[in-house]
Amino acid sequence: MKIYAISDLHLSSTGDKPMDIFGEKWGGYLEKIEYDWNEKVSDDDIVLISGDISWAMKLENALTDIEFLTKLKGTKIIIRGNHDYWWQSITRVRSALPNNIIALQNDAVKIGNYVFCGSRGWAVEGSPDFNEQDRKLYLREAERFTLALKNAEKLLEEGDELIALIHYPPFNIRKEDSLFTNLFEKYKVSKVVYGHLHGKDAKPYFRINKNGVEYILASCDLIDNKLVEVY
Repeated sequence: MKIYAISDLHLSSTGDKPMDIFGEKWGGYLEKIEYDWNEKVSDDDIVLISGDISWAMKLENALTDIEFLTKLKGTKIIIRGNHDYWWQSITRVRSALPNNIIALQNDAVKIGNYVFCGSRGWAVEGSPDFNEQDRKLYLREAERFTLALKNAEKLLEEGDELIALIHYPPFNIRKEDSLFTNLFEKYKVSKVVYGHLHGKDAKPYFRINKNGVEYILASCDLIDNKLVEVY
């Protein structure tokens, strides 16, 4: 079993939100992702998707976009991004998803010797234009991630690996500690997959090790629309 990651697909089956207006890397990007996916992934593999899945505003409209993922090989584990407005009730989302897509929201799931937990996160202190409203959301999202990690802790057995999915980058551009990175270290997360960053001005860290935790950026346009191998 292999584990891959990708993020920020921004699917729009209706064509209302074409992504190619944001630059040449978005031209035919879904075809590139699908080709690479089919080349790499088997039915026994797992693909982690760290949010911003669909532009849809309502769940029923998002299901057409999710059909794109359903047809691809492997088990997909998804979390909510800041643009996933269709994702309101986790109960409704889970009841609508096919068996090969697992939605995480402040909780965890175990597959084989791997435990996956996830939550959306938020901008951290030291991020551009960080304000008091951001601080409130940052603190709230840290509490939610604590719930996810506590759920994961209950599932862990000796020899298991703990992998976290978060949509927002868990540190600022200076890679400073945050509530999220502190939590990942406390609960001994081995790898963290995140997204949200786009474009040439993103100044991303694609794959770094910080205090024993590996952080993997998976925004599709920044990784040339190819799955990143996590394990």
